[in-house]
Amino acid sequence: MPDLVLTLIPLAIGSAVVPVQIIITILLLRTPGGRTAAVAWVAGMTVVRLAQGLVFGILLGARGGDAGGEVGGSSDLVPVVLLVLAVMFYVVAARQLLKHPDDDAPSPKWMAMLDDVKPDKAFLLGVGLVAISAKFWVFTLGAIAAIGEAGLGTGGSVVAFLLFVVLAESIHLVAVGFAYAAPARADAGLTRFSALLERYNGPIVIALSLVFGTWFLVKALTGLGII
Repeated sequence: MPDLVLTLIPLAIGSAVVPVQIIITILLLRTPGGRTAAVAWVAGMTVVRLAQGLVFGILLGARGGDAGGEVGGSSDLVPVVLLVLAVMFYVVAARQLLKHPDDDAPSPKWMAMLDDVKPDKAFLLGVGLVAISAKFWVFTLGAIAAIGEAGLGTGGSVVAFLLFVVLAESIHLVAVGFAYAAPARADAGLTRFSALLERYNGPIVIALSLVFGTWFLVKALTGLGII
């Protein structure tokens, strides 16, 4: 269990602190009627993650059953996924240093929609961002694989995955909750936070990518028995 926690928390944090999706949440909350749209946006991301958990959790469970119920039947899967994540983070850091655009970032056309986006379109935007982004797929599949390898049983696995989803969306949930609880204060606070994110987006991405890339690389090499 401690090893699972040490794997899930960085995966959830890495999934939560992607600056682009945080900026979208803040921009939605600052538009007229934006709180409803922001809820729909978060709901869209949640639906995709839950669908991924259901489908791939069943597939991994079936694979474990075919292997005779041995949890270790896919013992190399998690280290390999973590190794992919490490490489991905280093690539992101390198691209940011070289000033290359983020392939997973929404297009300017999508961003322009946020000024008057309706809840249904915000929901589809949330679905689309998580569904087409390679990094979000790897984060979620890494969490599913780690939970499956931990052998928690059906109930424990469901709870662990739901906890991962909540942590992965914690910044958005806090921002939306703040907007509903204190609308006047939230508008000023979110505006300042958005400005900071936009101003320091490059250094934030580079720092997070290097930290998480190194963490996942060490975890992967340890799991593969290399170090």
